[in-house]
Amino acid sequence: MLRAVIHNVHEIAAEVIRKTGKDKPADAALREVLKQIKDLAPFNATEVARTVFIYYRWHVWLRDERGVESKMWLALRLDEQFRANETKIPLAELREKAVPAWTAEQMEVSDDWLRSLQRQPKLWLRAKRGQAESLARKLFAAEVSPLVPDALVFDGETDLFKTPEFHAGEFEIQDIASQMVSLLCAPNPGETWWDTCAGEGGKTLHLSDLMQNKGLLWASDRADWRLTKLKRRTGRAQVFNYRSVHWDGGQKLPTKTKFDGVLVDAPCSGIGTWQRNPQARWTTTLNDVSELSAIQKNLLANVAPSVKPGGKLIFSVCTLTRAESTEVADAFTASQPDFEPLIFSEIKFNERTVAGASSLTIWPQDLDGNGMFIAGWRRKK
Repeated sequence: MLRAVIHNVHEIAAEVIRKTGKDKPADAALREVLKQIKDLAPFNATEVARTVFIYYRWHVWLRDERGVESKMWLALRLDEQFRANETKIPLAELREKAVPAWTAEQMEVSDDWLRSLQRQPKLWLRAKRGQAESLARKLFAAEVSPLVPDALVFDGETDLFKTPEFHAGEFEIQDIASQMVSLLCAPNPGETWWDTCAGEGGKTLHLSDLMQNKGLLWASDRADWRLTKLKRRTGRAQVFNYRSVHWDGGQKLPTKTKFDGVLVDAPCSGIGTWQRNPQARWTTTLNDVSELSAIQKNLLANVAPSVKPGGKLIFSVCTLTRAESTEVADAFTASQPDFEPLIFSEIKFNERTVAGASSLTIWPQDLDGNGMFIAGWRRKK
């Protein structure tokens, strides 16, 4: 019976892979296929997703195999071999096959980063402020991070979306590097903040929690459907100190309010998420990087007048290219004499500590999460 279930799981994974393409990302194909299977146990749905992402993590190694099933089984064998001993896959092979050739021109391609890309990603949760230990005891298969307050890694098989703790708003599923962004914003209760590219509201919710639900948060996005999802999430999390508004990122701002802090969590190429979303390695292009770099520079220039004298401006992207990180930050510093670098508090990672920095690159191996670039400025008084 068990063998029949496993066989069925891999048949479903193969069907997802067949439906995936440049116009349909793997996660969208996964949702589409799983939605049609009503009686699939949560554990098996997780196994389908894991198999699909393993397939794309080892995608280039599979080119000589014929047929989706054969490719999939080879990917699973390679993944098992890598997990048993990472040195079994030579670094020269990883450099040649794990990422597109153009990445070496755009960013540092280190041995540690390449190895991190081939590992299974961890599932991170963010507990309500000060409640991580209590939540870990309730969820059992959760461990509190020693590096980031309120962050927990979950290693269980429970469907988290069906837990009473989730429905009570006790936690959000949020990557640990994304949690770091809001922590570096360091908003105070009673302040007024603007999350300019709020998406579905992960950082909006975190900012509100850090503000103890006091003060006011503006949350904007260019997609109304994302703001609709944000509204549902804020209701469950009991976030009351926010208002949402449509903004297309242009020079015409949605409000004349001056803010104590503005967060620009900008659209980017997402290279920092390639461990979690391996198919994107083969759909992201160099042209995407240059176009998004220009968008990021415009966003920062457009929102700068909204920052109060003495207020903060924080820029973050879940990517690692120079064109979308340090070059954007340097361009803003050079063009905005009213702003000075904001020095972040000391940050401890797995193997290093960063102190006295106004910008930092978080590598996936630093926190066992996504890659992220964060920079901050303060408007001169």
